[in-house]
Amino acid sequence: MARQKKQRKKYRGFWIFFKLQLLLLLLLIAAAAYYFGGGYAQTIAELKDDADMLVAKSNADTFRKGETGLVYDSDGKLLKAYKGEKDAYYIKYADIPEIVEKTFVAVEDQKFYRHKGVDYLAILRAIIAMVRNGEVTQGGSTITQQLARTVYLSMDRTWERKMEEIFIARNLEDKYTKSQIMEFYLNNIYFGNGYYGIQAAAQGYFSKSIDKLDLSQVVFLCAIPNNPSLYDPVQHKKNTLSRRDRMLTSMYEQGVISLSASKEAKEEKIKLKRKKGIEKNDYVETYVNYCAIRALMEKQGFEFQYYFDSSKQEKKYNKEYKKLYRECESSLYTSGYRIYTSIDMEQQEKLQDAIDTGLSAYQDVNEEGVYKLQGAGVTIDNTTGFVTAIVGGRSQHFEGYTLNRAYQSFRQPGSAIKPLLVYTPMLERGYTPDTVVVDEPIEDGPSNANGVYEGAITIRHAVKRSKNTIAWKLFDELTPVTGLSYLKAMNFTKLDPEDERLPAALGGFTIGASPLEMAAGFAALENDGCYRQPTCITKIEDTQGNLIYTAQTDADREQQKKEEAEGIRIYKSNASRMMTDMLETVMNEGTARGLGLGDMPSAGKTGTTNDNKDGWFAGYTRYFTTSIWVGYDQPAELPGLTGSTYPGNIWHNYMMSIHKKMTPMSFVPYIEQKQVDMDFIE
Repeated sequence: MARQKKQRKKYRGFWIFFKLQLLLLLLLIAAAAYYFGGGYAQTIAELKDDADMLVAKSNADTFRKGETGLVYDSDGKLLKAYKGEKDAYYIKYADIPEIVEKTFVAVEDQKFYRHKGVDYLAILRAIIAMVRNGEVTQGGSTITQQLARTVYLSMDRTWERKMEEIFIARNLEDKYTKSQIMEFYLNNIYFGNGYYGIQAAAQGYFSKSIDKLDLSQVVFLCAIPNNPSLYDPVQHKKNTLSRRDRMLTSMYEQGVISLSASKEAKEEKIKLKRKKGIEKNDYVETYVNYCAIRALMEKQGFEFQYYFDSSKQEKKYNKEYKKLYRECESSLYTSGYRIYTSIDMEQQEKLQDAIDTGLSAYQDVNEEGVYKLQGAGVTIDNTTGFVTAIVGGRSQHFEGYTLNRAYQSFRQPGSAIKPLLVYTPMLERGYTPDTVVVDEPIEDGPSNANGVYEGAITIRHAVKRSKNTIAWKLFDELTPVTGLSYLKAMNFTKLDPEDERLPAALGGFTIGASPLEMAAGFAALENDGCYRQPTCITKIEDTQGNLIYTAQTDADREQQKKEEAEGIRIYKSNASRMMTDMLETVMNEGTARGLGLGDMPSAGKTGTTNDNKDGWFAGYTRYFTTSIWVGYDQPAELPGLTGSTYPGNIWHNYMMSIHKKMTPMSFVPYIEQKQVDMDFIE
């Protein structure tokens, strides 16, 4: 009986095995049919032919020079050339210290000397991990594949690019020796801050040749290419040091270095010595870089996101964002792009001069030699929605300081935020400039700036005098969640869940807003309530003049308005026009009185935070919108700082200068509507 059971079990096992084999065979047949019938065989054959041709035409010079990228201003004049330094700092294999090669092999590709360009097991592990985790959690690219991707391929995240990368890598291995491939690789990888190749990085960060660096310094440099943004030695030195230490541990465990050498290298303090004469990235350059990189990311189909349902979702997004950002950043220096911008250098110089002159009385500097009192400003062309000028701080000429406060710094906006998240949303709900409200003390609420309460007043008067009590009451009725939803729709990126409270009505945020975000928000008011994502990139072409990116045209926007009216519309047109009309009153009779532009109609709002730590002025004409911020990098009180003093004067002087030859244009009048009964507020 037992024997019969054992025999049946054996036959059952055989049939299960047979069925599995049959299923596998059917799957293979189906895959083959899909492969050939779906045209993939022809596609892959074409990719292979292309890879064969690329490598066949290559020689040693192919890996020495990168295409120079060019950036143009709004008049078509050259602003900047992205020049890689590969040719100037190219280093032969014989001159590359052995420890550099050993470091990259140990960390990036331990099978480098054994594979033929592709590590199929590593790719299989990456695929399995991707299936298991739902995302790419480990890489499968060899050093040769990385070289192929860096020199030959675009950043497209497609299976076609991956296949061509594999074909190129295999061909490179057939044509060149391992030593040559390592030489090409070490001279082409990106080390951040415009440095391509290990020699350029050594000279750029330490002002020394690579053969003059010790173990700790070498591994420190080798830590950068894995993620040049995250491990940027200038901006994120701690991250670079942490990765250096992890790499030293790995090298010891693989027997590349001794335990004592690993410990000694970890204990060494790294001091950067950047080459003298290197000009800091100016405010135009840093913003152009940022916008160009994001434009290239958009071309790849990346969808930008600012708010998340969970920390897990945010973490995943940030990981994908940083990975693609550094890839696109790297390509700026080698792909030869022709980048056309909306930057008006005449406006740029005038805005810089207005900020420098307006704050010239304050000469105190911090330990790094940076002016303590700072200012920043942004101008947007109201016709196109493009940024025409952006200043991230006062002018200073010294090495390495790149903070662009205009889009990288976020501060509490004070009362300047009221039109965006309180008044215009309430005007949408039937209120008008003539609606009567009651200005009175509020228990556990804010006081007015001058301590004066005027009783029954109109909303126009409340805006004109920047009454905190009225903004607080209206925001309470609107609800903070609803009010903040308007800012979220305009991509204010630093809003915090803690901001969903009444102090936000007065600009009391956990983090705050940037001058760029404020300018874009006020520009939406002028644009009849329609928001346009600010950028300075109008188009990008490749070296052959082929268009690879273009911003939306007005026709595109009009079409989008018709198809997706709520997609870019933030406020109703009439509400925006009423708000503009009240902000004109602010300029003529209110807190900004005296800051007007003569015959040129203008609308604007002042903003001041508690203890006079931040001063803001945001305003516009039919032509341009400009926002100005003044304050200390480390928040501190500045006696006399209000929105109408330093920021307002800077705004006034600058806007007067750029409107000199322009014909006065009135704002579009609003349509009178029935007032709302405001008895509830008494």
